[in-house]
Amino acid sequence: MPYASTITFTLDTICPWTYLAFLRLTHALEAFRSSNPDAAATFTLQIAPYQLYPDFSTEGVDKHKWYRDEKYNGSEQKMKVYSDYMKELGQAEGIDFDFTGEIANTLHAHRIVQYLQAEKSPEHGLAALTSLYAQYFTERAHPSCPQTLTKACLAAGLTQAEVHELIGDERKYLMETKAAAREQAGNGVDSVPHVVFEGRKRDFTVVGAKSVEEYGRVLEGVVKEAS
Repeated sequence: MPYASTITFTLDTICPWTYLAFLRLTHALEAFRSSNPDAAATFTLQIAPYQLYPDFSTEGVDKHKWYRDEKYNGSEQKMKVYSDYMKELGQAEGIDFDFTGEIANTLHAHRIVQYLQAEKSPEHGLAALTSLYAQYFTERAHPSCPQTLTKACLAAGLTQAEVHELIGDERKYLMETKAAAREQAGNGVDSVPHVVFEGRKRDFTVVGAKSVEEYGRVLEGVVKEAS
């Protein structure tokens, strides 16, 4: 029987680097599965929560101004260099990065991903995450307002009744989400993206956004040790 490896991807839904890493890892997994249908290992992608800015308000602030003032000392020139660079990287992955809109607390975005992943399936969680990323980074959507979360839940296939229950009850899966975030901090995660590929003999940890090829080599390493 193939070895069942879990890939634990720790991320925040407002981090552009985790969006890039998520797309690249997804592409690497698709390519690997297509080329190696009988591999000695199979892979399940599991999302773990991390909040870069847990003290952000739920209302949010202007994203462009926050990046400019907090990261680049108010310099529009440096902000433009950063946004142009990220747009160049994004275009290679099919993303049209937009650094306007609002930046805000992401706890409830994590909450719905964790709920869907645990109570429905990993695929449900990934579908919601994909929607959250696209809304925030390309559609200027608030990262975790009810409208954004509703759209993500519908993209994951929930019914209107299920969406109403999940979004309406902010306590639903909240404790579990906070516990998962604490667990990652306890595991030493202090930046994202942080990806752990579970192996039969040892785990492979990759920090930072890597290329599709690099992720592919890690997958091959897990398979090699599982053979």
